[in-house]
Amino acid sequence: MKNLNSIELFAGAGGLALGIEQSGFKHKALIEMDKYASATLRKNFTSDIVWESDITKLDPASLKLEDTIDLISGGSPCQSFSYAGLKRGIEDARGTLFYDYARFVNYFQPKIFVFENVRGIINHDNGATLKTILKVFEEIGYKVTWKLLKAVDYEVAQKRERVFIVGIRQDVYQNLGEYTFPSPKDKRLTLKDALKDVPKSEGAKYPESKRKVLELVPPGGYWRDLPEDIAKEYMGKSYFSGGGKTGMARRMSWEEPSLTLTTSPQQKQTERCHPDETRPFTTREYARIQTFPDDFVFEGSINNVYKQIGNAVPVNLARYVGMSLKEYLCKEAFNDGSGTD
Repeated sequence: MKNLNSIELFAGAGGLALGIEQSGFKHKALIEMDKYASATLRKNFTSDIVWESDITKLDPASLKLEDTIDLISGGSPCQSFSYAGLKRGIEDARGTLFYDYARFVNYFQPKIFVFENVRGIINHDNGATLKTILKVFEEIGYKVTWKLLKAVDYEVAQKRERVFIVGIRQDVYQNLGEYTFPSPKDKRLTLKDALKDVPKSEGAKYPESKRKVLELVPPGGYWRDLPEDIAKEYMGKSYFSGGGKTGMARRMSWEEPSLTLTTSPQQKQTERCHPDETRPFTTREYARIQTFPDDFVFEGSINNVYKQIGNAVPVNLARYVGMSLKEYLCKEAFNDGSGTD
């Protein structure tokens, strides 16, 4: 089949973009506002396709792309929508970053798009946000479906979940039928699998007071494994509040996937302590857990690198989604008689 061309919006450090590229799509533009993430993109992708731009001020026509765009991918932060009863479709999304994603889809009319976001979008604003997003995509000519995918099902040693919304242009849908999300893989990776022979790199350190507390936590354990007096002092008011709070004073285990990585490895209440050593994961360990290759270079300060990696879509998850999108679109070549047996 001919090259499948793609555009990525809100590209971040490129986890989704890299997985999509690995699955066989050719990026024509990667758009990202953050200067450090943009520098990372230029370091790892063809630099002249990177647009360091505020998408709200970017006219799709200014990209001057002559190629047909088969895929648009990306995921904007989803603010609440202010509207009355879903009456005006895309107009109700104005002033939100989702509006700009929809604006680009409407302009380029790709055969297919994938919009990814955090699990919280399902119940965001009591479900109104997701309902509006689906309605807007339908109004601009797409058959939409969505699913919550678990990264651990796609060769990622991490319990991260992401919502993927896939839209198929109506004429393509009429020709090719339903899209199927990738099936879970049989093998589930653990931290032992992910961090084997990981390259040395810089990493954050715990303050001495936190380090002394975490020294007392066994692999796979958390605050309930601490002596009661130490747990009360460490957790403060959280000790007496409701909820599981299983992320507090948490040490990972080699035999399990990691909990979802955060944008800062030192955050209280979301500790992800190394299984053996009393420290956060290093930046290269973070990258491995997110399935970035070891030669992928991140630009910026150590804190910015953690933020870029923590915000990324795991590369392997993105690759499997990309492969399912390519497999779907490749049916077109056979349906129109241009394929071969």
